[in-house]
Amino acid sequence: MKIWFDILTPKQIMFFKPAIDLLQKKGHDVLGTSRNYREANELSYLKDLKLLMVGSHGGSNLYDKLFQSSKRIVELTKIVSKFSPDVVISFSSPEASRVAFGLGIHHLGFNDSPHAEAVARLTIPLLSKLFSPKAIPISAWKKFGISSSNIIRYDGLDPIAWLKLNSNLQNLKKNEIGKRPLYSRKDNQLLGALGINDKKKSILIRLEESKAAYISNKSLRIQPLDFVDHVVDSFGPENNVVILCRYPDQIKEMSKRFTDSAIVLKQVIDGVRLLENIDVFIGAGGTMTAESALLGKPTISIAPIQFYIDDYLKRIGLVQQVSTPGQLIETVNTLLSDDKKCADIMKRAIMRINNMEDPIDKLIEYLNSMNKK
Repeated sequence: MKIWFDILTPKQIMFFKPAIDLLQKKGHDVLGTSRNYREANELSYLKDLKLLMVGSHGGSNLYDKLFQSSKRIVELTKIVSKFSPDVVISFSSPEASRVAFGLGIHHLGFNDSPHAEAVARLTIPLLSKLFSPKAIPISAWKKFGISSSNIIRYDGLDPIAWLKLNSNLQNLKKNEIGKRPLYSRKDNQLLGALGINDKKKSILIRLEESKAAYISNKSLRIQPLDFVDHVVDSFGPENNVVILCRYPDQIKEMSKRFTDSAIVLKQVIDGVRLLENIDVFIGAGGTMTAESALLGKPTISIAPIQFYIDDYLKRIGLVQQVSTPGQLIETVNTLLSDDKKCADIMKRAIMRINNMEDPIDKLIEYLNSMNKK
């Protein structure tokens, strides 16, 4: 079978790499494409995932988004028509959807983000099948024009696709649970390379996806930067406050704002490896918040809009949502000092991940069924 993957973000690299590796081992002919986008480009190199770069990220400007997407559709049409795949797989890529529909190719799409309405409206109606976590109600998708019969749901979250390969997560099923049993040994080589003091506790902050349409075009319920200011002021002197940005302009702004009071990471790194070496995670986005929660790390959400996955993680006790800077400071203080609470979070994470379905298993199962037809 000839399979085209269109992979656009760091999450999608982590998500689809296990599937690509498995399919290639089974003898399938795989084409992987991406676009020029800092985090995705550098992470694909780190993960040794060979992708053909086609087009660019459009940034936050609507005209630029449309222009770059249109250019990318034209270029992909030339490449994909020549490759002639049997199936297209993406994480709801608008360009892949348009090309697949135009060329009459079966398109399998994953999505856990109905809040990203612009992408959903451009992709969900054109998918042959939509794969989505059960944490998201079917009603959230049907409004975009897909029938429930074309939705394949899995009882798990997307990071399971790559966390299952993580050695610490594998040990999670074997180790006796104690106080932070999996992460007691810090990766001094990594911390030293990043300028993080391994003698101090560390708070990692992941900034929001500021250029995504679902944020740049909406009123936000909170302003994440206000929360970051309070964390740096309150905890910076005695702890490592580490800020992980998404875009070069975010890095520039944060470096100027927190010259000596926080560590602003300038390079793209393996997020899971970094999470294993911190004590508290604060996330303004979705994917890394879920990663942290499933790894059993004390996790706080300061997401500026509502996410179904965040809501699910809150319900099962793996994420705490805060709505004011004062509430955030109080919660961080508790998580830095209460080892019993942190051990309880780890226990809940172990119970959950051991019972979650791997979305990639669902994909392979469906591809196998296609082969039999």
